[in-house]
Parts: sequence; structure tokens; C-alpha cells
Amino acid sequence: MKYSKITRRDQARQLVIDLETRGSQAFPAFLECLRQTGQHALAELLQCGDGARLPPSVPIQPSLIPLPVQNPKYTEKPDRPDFTPSRLGPLRPERLPVPNPLSPCESCYKMDASPCGICLIINNVDFDPDCDLKDRTGSDIDCDKMEKRFKALNFEVIAKRNLKYKRIRHEMASLAKRDHSAYDCCVVIILSHGTEANHNRFPGAVHGVDGPAVPVQLITNYLNGQNCPSLQGKPKLFFIQACGGGEKDTGFEVSPDEVEPSLGGIDDQMDAIPISSSSDSLSTSDELDARATLPTPSDILVSYSTFPGYVSWRDTQAGSWYVENLDCVLEENAATDDLVTMLMMVNAAVSQISAKGLYKQMPGSFNFLRKLLYFQSSLS
Repeated sequence: MKYSKITRRDQARQLVIDLETRGSQAFPAFLECLRQTGQHALAELLQCGDGARLPPSVPIQPSLIPLPVQNPKYTEKPDRPDFTPSRLGPLRPERLPVPNPLSPCESCYKMDASPCGICLIINNVDFDPDCDLKDRTGSDIDCDKMEKRFKALNFEVIAKRNLKYKRIRHEMASLAKRDHSAYDCCVVIILSHGTEANHNRFPGAVHGVDGPAVPVQLITNYLNGQNCPSLQGKPKLFFIQACGGGEKDTGFEVSPDEVEPSLGGIDDQMDAIPISSSSDSLSTSDELDARATLPTPSDILVSYSTFPGYVSWRDTQAGSWYVENLDCVLEENAATDDLVTMLMMVNAAVSQISAKGLYKQMPGSFNFLRKLLYFQSSLS
């Protein structure tokens, strides 16, 4: 029923009902206002109808009583009844509209396409001898795990091995040019050496097998809404297994109850080179390209294997700490938990491992997703 179609009597009745829902003092305060404005007969009528009696010895100051504001029950604002006292103020104060909480469907990304999306894996293992970067023994183990895992999550997986700097950019450009209209998501996984780099939003850079490094910021930029319109509003996920710099984290002492320590493998290696600025490996034009074209990074999540500036550890026989735990968490929890929750599980698991009984590692994420993300699962 709309207010425009009801009578004054119905409006008055609705006013009384509204007052009764505003706390125990709202209705008595309204009656007192009627008396103070000379409308004694109306006040007595309402009081007798309600059965409430005001103690005459206790004056009420309506102006001092805050009245809670409730969401209106009608979409159209009603006309105020003629007897609304001016001292009480408007029954429904003017205010900016407040959006309703998201429904379950609106609070989660759509992830039911089949396949759900494309997953590109760049696996750099064998590096040119001239670039002073060691081969990444054990990275193929990581690649196999991620390929199997994201196929199980109903992604079309494309794995590329030993890409040079220009080839990394070429593959990202090709991915951006594809039509993702039939997909709900896009995933990029990079397994390589890494280093620090100048950035505006996303830190770090990953090395091609020939030495030069591509900024993570530039990699994410290929899939933004401007460069890849068919992914607008859809989640773009980046998982980076690479060092964020050359600093080693020795951690700090805590109570034994705080952690369950776990030792790394007997042959842990770092995915890093000594700390350098981006000018050591990138041209000025590359840096300007990344800064000039990067828009607000909505619907992007970048998960790093380590905190910016620090090394990331990899076992030559079992693969990297980060990928091993990411694979395990996805396997055990993708059917029930959202992505951000699962990444916190990965953080907790990796933080308890120690390399050579001394060095630590802390993964982290730059999260610009707008909704919860639940992967498809064969168990769901």
C-alpha cells in the first residue's frame, strides 16, 4: 500500500504505530508536545486509546530525547499528518540514501562459467649464464602442482617455460587480447627469480631467463579494464613465487605456544638476486608505461610468496614453501572457504617454516577485490 492511496486516518494510525516502535519514551514525549501546543483533546484521545498515563509531576523534555531513525517501510515518502508538532521535528529526517546490504549473490563474484577462466603459468627455470641468476631447480614441481590444482578448479591452464623478458610481456599482451566474455575469472601464476622495483601500487619485478625483470605493476596492468575490456568487473588473480628483494628474515622470538615450528628442506634456495633498483634491469620507457596507464586496480588481487624486500625460499626437491602450502590449502578448503580466507591460511602455514633452522618467510597480498571469491570445486 502506498501513502498516496491511503486516508488521513490511515496516516495518523501509521504515525502512532511508528511512535510505539521508537522506544518507551517516544509516545509519552509526543503526547506532551501535543499538550504544549494546545492540542489537549487530541492528546487525551490518544492517551486513553493507548492506555498510557503520564505522571503529572514528571515533566518531559522531548527535545532532549534522541529518537532512533528506522528505515522507511514504504518507497514513497508520506505526507506529514496535519497534527505533527513542529517541536518534535520531522518524523523521517532528510538523509542521504544508504544502500542495502549486499545479498548473498551480490556479495560474491560469479564463478560458475565452464571453464571458469584462463590460468597462465610462467615457469622460469633455466637462466642464461651471463645474467648471474642460478637455475631454479624444483620449480617444475611447483608448476606441476599449480597446473593440476587449477585444472581441478575448472580453469583452462596454459603453461609456458623459460620465457625471456620480451616473451613475458608478449604472453601477457596475448592474454589481454583474448576474448574473456565467456569466462568469470583470469589467473596468472609466475614462478621465477624476483627483485625490488620502483612502483606506484604493486611492488616487485620478476626476471626473464635472459636477466631483465618485468615489474609486477606492469604485469597486472595488461589485464586492467582499459587494456582488457572483457575482464571488466571480473576478478584478476596473480600469484607470484619470486623474491621481493635480497633481505633475509631471521624472525623474532615468541612464546612456544604462538607457533608450531617446521623446518624447511635440506636444500632450500632463494629466488632472488642482490637488491637493485628498477633502473638496473628496466628501461625508463617501461617504468613510465607502467605508471602512465595503470588505473584504479579494482577486481585485482596479487598474492606474493614473500613480503616486499625479502627473499623467498624454494626446496629443490619439494618445491617452494609458498606454492606447496597454497596447493595444499586450495585442495583442502576450496570447497568451503573464500580466497582471501585461504590466503591467510597459507600465510600462517608458511610463517611457521624455517630455512636452515634460522630464516623465515611471510607471504602477503595486495587485495583490491570488491566481493568474496569462491572457486568451483568438485566437492561443491
